[in-house]
Amino acid sequence: MSRRNPSLIAGAVIVGVIVLMALISFVWTPYDATLVTPASRLLKPSWSHWFGTDKFGRDILSQIMVGSRTTLFVGVVAVGVAAVIGVPLGILAAMTRRWASELVMRANDLLLAFPALLLAIMFGAVFGASTLTAMVAIGIASVPSFARVIRSGALQVMRTEYVLAARAAGRRPWPIAVRHVLPNVTSLITVQASVSFAIAVLAEAALSFLGYGTPPPTPSWGRMLQESQEFLFSAPRLAIFPGVAIAIAVLGFNLLGDGLRDRFDPKLEDRR
Repeated sequence: MSRRNPSLIAGAVIVGVIVLMALISFVWTPYDATLVTPASRLLKPSWSHWFGTDKFGRDILSQIMVGSRTTLFVGVVAVGVAAVIGVPLGILAAMTRRWASELVMRANDLLLAFPALLLAIMFGAVFGASTLTAMVAIGIASVPSFARVIRSGALQVMRTEYVLAARAAGRRPWPIAVRHVLPNVTSLITVQASVSFAIAVLAEAALSFLGYGTPPPTPSWGRMLQESQEFLFSAPRLAIFPGVAIAIAVLGFNLLGDGLRDRFDPKLEDRR
């Protein structure tokens, strides 16, 4: 009988709550998250405003709820971009000749030299700050991670008997890649996607904090932190609530990725 995986359960619960909050925000929030009410600025937490209000009189809980949509949207698109580019590159590097594989991986290393935050700032300076710019930049910066992980897994699959038999039978490389290699690295893709999602959440918050992410008035956890700087001592709750939301989201996706890794490779869990 298999043991329960605490990391997987905790990560799934946290991620599930964040997704549920984002879905609920489409149909209901306590207040309009973008409504400016000067008369209600900097209110403390109460029954009418559970998390209080910010310097513009906007309800903080409503902003947290709507901000979760932005975070998940950026994460999904960024991870999607990284997977669509990185997975084929990883499989290509594993199935081609040595010189071609080296060329792909050295280009991969060159891209790895640019952190997601730096790449996004460069994109923002050239194309202008926007959610789309942040998503594409974070996605491109995550390509090397996918390519390396998938190449490693694909190399193991290429040594299996059924792949060797398919190659001996004269099957072309891409049918082998689609029919044999890709299905056997799906677990690696799932784990890497979860880990990259946590990185994307953190990167989006950092970009919004610096002014290169989601522009106002769309709520963003990172920009909420940026706007709370001047009230760190007089109203620290303005920074605490979005900061805790970011930390919990990153923790949830990291735990989920760790749990999935143990689930797909029980040997790792046995060694702990």
